[in-house]
Amino acid sequence: MSTVRQARGVERLVQGQDTQDGAGVRLTRVLTHDLQTRLDPFLMLDAFGSDKPGDYIAGFPNHPHRGFETVTYMIAGRMRHKDSGGHEGLLQNGGVQWMTAGRGLTHSEMPEQEEGVMEGFQLWLNLPAKNKLCDPWYRDIQSEDIPEVTTPSGVLVRVMIAGSSHGTVGAMQREHTEPLYLDVHYPSTEGAVFEQTLPATHHAFVYVYRGQLEVMQGEQATVVPIKRMGLLSNDGDGVVLRGQANTRAIVIAGRPLHEPIAQYGPFVMNTREELVQAVDDFRAGLMG
Repeated sequence: MSTVRQARGVERLVQGQDTQDGAGVRLTRVLTHDLQTRLDPFLMLDAFGSDKPGDYIAGFPNHPHRGFETVTYMIAGRMRHKDSGGHEGLLQNGGVQWMTAGRGLTHSEMPEQEEGVMEGFQLWLNLPAKNKLCDPWYRDIQSEDIPEVTTPSGVLVRVMIAGSSHGTVGAMQREHTEPLYLDVHYPSTEGAVFEQTLPATHHAFVYVYRGQLEVMQGEQATVVPIKRMGLLSNDGDGVVLRGQANTRAIVIAGRPLHEPIAQYGPFVMNTREELVQAVDDFRAGLMG
């Protein structure tokens, strides 16, 4: 693992928007529509977390997607996935689900618990124009199959499916967007530092879901508090993060596609004409 020579700073702090989706699931939309170009190839990041069943119990009944991929990380809870491609899986504590919508499918994500905490993230990752109508695909990766590494400073890093960290490679890779997705757990001691190199071409951000981080840039430090995104500048070959005791955060980076983004709800294409076709195909039953 090479050392970060020029650390990226925080371009701005982003507070997510409280909203509801599915059949009334309460969540925070961290990466919103207005950030899609700046954080290309990422289209959306939702954070959800509640111990109140009324906030999540209605789930996400059958709905369509086309033109992108979803990566769902379940920190706590149980969610059943079913889709029109015949795939079914149970997403549970610490596991990840990767779904490529491609040319289109319908699916549902429904809680398999009636009490307790449900917490996690769903990230939308764009597909390049040439792959938007690829065959749909699905994979569940259980918690025990997610690679982990502990740094010399005591920071535990879960290499969440994509990318690599400190010599440990995730279970999934994507050629065109080269995504990196890390779940970083700081030890119970104060001030541990985690370094992660990043390609100069990649857009990147951090999101704190426990505790508090400082993004270090030389002698300067920018605090990223809990439930905030630190959108990282593009001038640097990595990020240096100092955390409070027991802080947890996700670090996400990816290679931008630099292609037009046309979105209508659950369909993400490159042109308005392609969106119209997506709606027509869904109404004609061509997405299952």
